Amino acid sequence: MLRKRLPTIFFLAACLALMPFAFIFRARATLSPLPRVHPIQGMDNQGRFKSQQVNPLFVDAREERPWVAGTVARGHLPSDDAVRLGIKDGAWVEAIPVPVSATLLRRGQERFGIYCSPCHGLAGFGDGMVAVRADRLQEGTWVPPTSLHDATVLPRPVGHLFHTITNGIRTMPAYGPQIPEGDRWAIVAYVRALQLSQRAPVALLRPDERSKVKEVAK
Repeated sequence: MLRKRLPTIFFLAACLALMPFAFIFRARATLSPLPRVHPIQGMDNQGRFKSQQVNPLFVDAREERPWVAGTVARGHLPSDDAVRLGIKDGAWVEAIPVPVSATLLRRGQERFGIYCSPCHGLAGFGDGMVAVRADRLQEGTWVPPTSLHDATVLPRPVGHLFHTITNGIRTMPAYGPQIPEGDRWAIVAYVRALQLSQRAPVALLRPDERSKVKEVAK
């Protein structure tokens, strides 16, 4: 008796196994004014309190919670303006306001390679892969990045460079939200090192390096 029912049982089992896929296909191919089912509820449709409502979760039943003692709003940290903004006494800072070391320069080189080199190039001449690609496309909307060795960039104070990284300039977007404050100063230090590498005075070179320069200049 059971052997006769086996084909029917297998057929029903196969139909049941295909039903989830049929529902998924129907859901993907059918338009509906109703929102989709969210097995895991997102923040867009989670339960929440409106302003001034009673919240029984807390002892004081207040929906709006008081500020936590000792906290400050983002962007209002009581730090030195020279470090935070690159400005001191209303003017751009002329010297990097954090200790400059080999570790800081290596960090700046790494961050420069990630965030800056795609447009400015690894050496800072404005020949990064993004700039080269945009120039080849010739779509008419691309503004070439300025070379960091340009005569208009070289005299800019370090505070100006820091401000440019933080808030952007002209078509360059702001990188302040992506790059922490310390890393921005590391990038500024590395940019100064790049600029010095192209116009370093001979007096700064070691004797063996001076001889190499003289051989190349012959």
